[in-house]
Amino acid sequence: MSNSFKMVAKTLFGFEEVLAKELRDLGAQKVEMGNRMVSFYGDTGFMYKANLCLRTAIKILKPITSRRVKNEQDVYDFIQSIRWESYLSVDDTFAIYATVNSTQFTHSKFIALKAKDAIVDKFRKEKGRRPNVDLDHPDLSIDIHIQRDLCTVSLDSSGGSLHHRGYRTATNIAPINEVLAAGLLLLSGWDGQCDFLDPMCGSGTMAIEAAMIACNIPANLNRKEFAFEKWLDWDLDLFEKIEESCLKKTRDFHHSIIGMDKAPSAVRKANVNVENANLTDFVTIKEGDFFSSSKDVEGTLHMVFNPPYDERLEINLEEFYSQIGDTLKQNYPGTHAWFITGNLEALKYVGLRPSRKIKVFNGKLEARLVKYEMYAGSKKAKHQQDQ
Repeated sequence: MSNSFKMVAKTLFGFEEVLAKELRDLGAQKVEMGNRMVSFYGDTGFMYKANLCLRTAIKILKPITSRRVKNEQDVYDFIQSIRWESYLSVDDTFAIYATVNSTQFTHSKFIALKAKDAIVDKFRKEKGRRPNVDLDHPDLSIDIHIQRDLCTVSLDSSGGSLHHRGYRTATNIAPINEVLAAGLLLLSGWDGQCDFLDPMCGSGTMAIEAAMIACNIPANLNRKEFAFEKWLDWDLDLFEKIEESCLKKTRDFHHSIIGMDKAPSAVRKANVNVENANLTDFVTIKEGDFFSSSKDVEGTLHMVFNPPYDERLEINLEEFYSQIGDTLKQNYPGTHAWFITGNLEALKYVGLRPSRKIKVFNGKLEARLVKYEMYAGSKKAKHQQDQ
């Protein structure tokens, strides 16, 4: 891989290990975990593949250079020293996004503005004209990150966040982010080797992501565009070759994936999204109330869901969460039940002891992904059987 370069995949808190594994499985080199990010090496084809296939990445950045900076003037001079004509023509548009984690620099928008001035001034001086800024659909999206005094300039190869998969056109109240859904599924150990149920499926995201994992379908196959498609070195033939080879690696799936919701409007929306994702052969959405449902498959059932917590809907928490516990205990033997909640108090009402608790974030809200192991028969009998 002589043409390989360093890249950074950004992710959500708690998914660093999952993303590092995804990258290794895809064939990335020198994979290293950081805070909400994983760095790795690969070539241009691998950059395309990472954007297409990674389920838990929000963005793939390609760092181009970095330098120590002491003040705003240093930032301006540094940005101006970069050979922007290699990445941007005077007729292109660009956008700059900055994040700062530093005592010297405290205002990210000001840094972005300073960097924009540096690029514009450089083009004006050299070409007599300047490229325009376009925050919605730029030809080049530039990422500036200042950590203490180290300023790193990267090209954003993804564009809009990679959770915009392209299949979700219909949503309900507080839909779960697709990257969050995929990360929760991977953390839960979902691998497509048994039946799956999301008993409170909303707009169907969890069931769709579960099907894509089970069938090994590239996460962003339905996405409309990636930022790298507007780069000066964009290689369509290479991209199509990569896409074709990824599609050859899809797997057959011999179990059921069901999304259930008691709201007819949610069921309608979920069906639209399943159709958009071309997964009607694999995902069934049905109307039903979890609390009056029971397990209707042989063997193990894998359940992952995102029940409402008071941030989103007006519910009686105590009653609702104790009903979750009762339903699991009485009606779902032989089930690995996982759910996420942003209300840590509410977990007390479930009345079951979780066998796992994983700290994650849903947006800015600290949450827990919890697992309840529902045995077929009594736990004691199961324990004796395992001896």
